[in-house]
Amino acid sequence: MKFVHRLILACCTAMIVGPALAQTLETSFVCSEVRKEDGDGERINLADQGKIKLDGDKIKSFQWESSLFRTTHGYDCSIDEGDGVQAEVTEKGWRITLKNAMAARAARGYDSERGSNCSIRLERNGDELQIKPTCPVLCGSRNNFTALTVNTKTGTCRYDE
Repeated sequence: MKFVHRLILACCTAMIVGPALAQTLETSFVCSEVRKEDGDGERINLADQGKIKLDGDKIKSFQWESSLFRTTHGYDCSIDEGDGVQAEVTEKGWRITLKNAMAARAARGYDSERGSNCSIRLERNGDELQIKPTCPVLCGSRNNFTALTVNTKTGTCRYDE
C-alpha cells in the first residue's frame, strides 16, 4: 500500500513540476524590414537581432537589440543578462522581467523618464515564437522594442503590426 501512495505522490509531483522543468528554448534571430511610416510617410528601417536560451525559469543566455532607423537618426532598445533579467514559465511560454528596471535604465545612462516596467512575453506556437515586448525602460528615445515572430528552427522572422 505504501508503494501505491508513493507512486501517486510521484506522479502528482511530476504533473505539477514536470512542465516547468521540461520547457526549454534555444534560438537566435536576425531581422530587418523597410517600411513607410503610417503606410505613406517617412521611410523607416527596423532591425533586430537576438539570442535566447532558456531552461525552465533559468536564463542561460538572453540578448536582444531592437533598432528603428529614420532618414536622419536612429533609436535603440537593448536587453541582456547584465540587466538583471529573470524568467517565469507561463502556460504559453515565458515572461521575462527585470529584477530592478530603474537600476538597469540608470546603468545605461538614460536621462529621460520612460516608466519603470519591463516585461517581454515569449509565446511558443509550434516552431514559431512570438516576442511581445512591453519594455520602454530599456529604450533611449524610443517607446518600446519591436514585436516580432521568430521561426525557432530557421531564425527567420517577421514583424508584427
